[in-house]
Amino acid sequence: MILKGNIVDITNRKIFKGEITIASGIIKSVEKKDCEENHFILPGFIDAHIHIESSMLVPSEFAKIAVKHGTVATVSDPHEIANVLGVKGVEFMIENGKQTPFKFNFGAPSCVPATNFESAGAVIDSDDIKSLMANTEIKYLAEMMNYPGVIYDDAEVLKKIEWAKYYNKPIDGHAPGLGGDDLTKYISAGISTDHECFTYDEALEKLQKGMKVIIREGSAAKNFEALIDLLNVHYENMMFCSDDKHPDDLLLGHINQLCARSVAKGIDVFKVLKAACINPVKHYNLDIGLLNKGDVADFIIVKDLKDFKTLQTYINGELVFNNGISKIVPVEFENLNNFNTYKKQVSDFRFESSTRQIRVIECLDGQLVTNEIIANSTIEEGNLVSNTKTDILKMVVVNRYQNDKPAIAFIKNFGLKEGAIASSVGHDSHNIIAIGVSDEAICKAVNLLIENEGGICALSNSEEKVIALPVAGIMSDQNAETIGKQYSELDKMAKVLGSQLHAPYMSLSFMALLVIPAIKLSDKGLFNGSGFKFTSLEIN
Repeated sequence: MILKGNIVDITNRKIFKGEITIASGIIKSVEKKDCEENHFILPGFIDAHIHIESSMLVPSEFAKIAVKHGTVATVSDPHEIANVLGVKGVEFMIENGKQTPFKFNFGAPSCVPATNFESAGAVIDSDDIKSLMANTEIKYLAEMMNYPGVIYDDAEVLKKIEWAKYYNKPIDGHAPGLGGDDLTKYISAGISTDHECFTYDEALEKLQKGMKVIIREGSAAKNFEALIDLLNVHYENMMFCSDDKHPDDLLLGHINQLCARSVAKGIDVFKVLKAACINPVKHYNLDIGLLNKGDVADFIIVKDLKDFKTLQTYINGELVFNNGISKIVPVEFENLNNFNTYKKQVSDFRFESSTRQIRVIECLDGQLVTNEIIANSTIEEGNLVSNTKTDILKMVVVNRYQNDKPAIAFIKNFGLKEGAIASSVGHDSHNIIAIGVSDEAICKAVNLLIENEGGICALSNSEEKVIALPVAGIMSDQNAETIGKQYSELDKMAKVLGSQLHAPYMSLSFMALLVIPAIKLSDKGLFNGSGFKFTSLEIN
């Protein structure tokens, strides 16, 4: 097979007319030669950190859409399904992904459960990490979210890190806002990347201390604008990622969008493509071709180097996307799950109190971090309730692994004026999270998800919508077009109910993510992520 066009040599910063000869999935030659073709041939895009589960698609269905945008590989942390099903969940992701030509590069989840302050469905300890690290399918130790454990020398945390070092595999970081001496110690433990930077200065300090910084632009967390100016100088040590990408967003674009935005800002295209195509391969030692003689034939053909519209995608020399049509086919799989709680009563969501003030989670649109604010309480018949006028709404987290009493808190900026929304996609333990204007609405939303053994839903006074997620309670068994359309409709309904958040369900899913400050809610109670301890809802 011979392909002709403008060949983009990222490493040597050259573009030249030429042709590429491919045989048995390997590039046999790359030669300069005049041709009429004006499209551009370049290495494929790589998402340097993503949880495939957050697309609500199994890997094989994710791959079918990703190749349309020129993505040939991901660096994937199966942390979400691991918190539900443990090592069995990791194995599911690997096996499902292997049935496609797409190059998923899975890591071993380092924090299952993410903390001891929440209930997860499984545990992955240092012995499990040892076994996973020995597996050639596992490429790295996934994000070490327990940065306090690293800083304060937690023995189990350090054992996990040592097994990654023993097998000479990279260790990913996760340390939002960490700086100074604590950051220095975190890095000295062997942790080499961070995708959680949300300010320029934070990212700069991490780069200066030797970390690779991954610019994240996902469905909820959007850090591109804050960090992109660093790429001009630090392009050797930066990458792009989505971290979490909901299905409707994935249908629109992927890493190609970040390349287009970067070039539009005037950043040198070779620097952009080095971050998008080359750096992940080098850092994680991936088996992905970079358009050199002798490489596996992983590359894309794009219309131009401005919008990066993908015309064709090749993986291992196989044409997997061609002019609008993905050639990756569906595969059969078993719907694994872990859902063991009973339906709730409205009385389960009462919070008896006479307090005048309460601590409130302030959700910040486009961020995973939250603020802690103090607000006046609203009490009816001795029960703390939502107040739609002040947008202080009741939020609950329900343990889905056993039948426990729901945890209750209050949240601002979801803006609902009617009904409730709920999700069993609740990072990191994936318990049920719900927000509503009344205890009755919250109870009904929670029970919808219990009936379906997982999903996301919205309900008004006259209507209810639910998307079932039968794979571990966090992924669909449908294709991206189907789930994307359903999700888009549900997103619209949440906004009709009053939410003004860009991605209300993605934001909702992070309100139980304890390792991101400042204040979140687990199934065990309100949690101060800055101090890493529980705190009280009531202000005495």
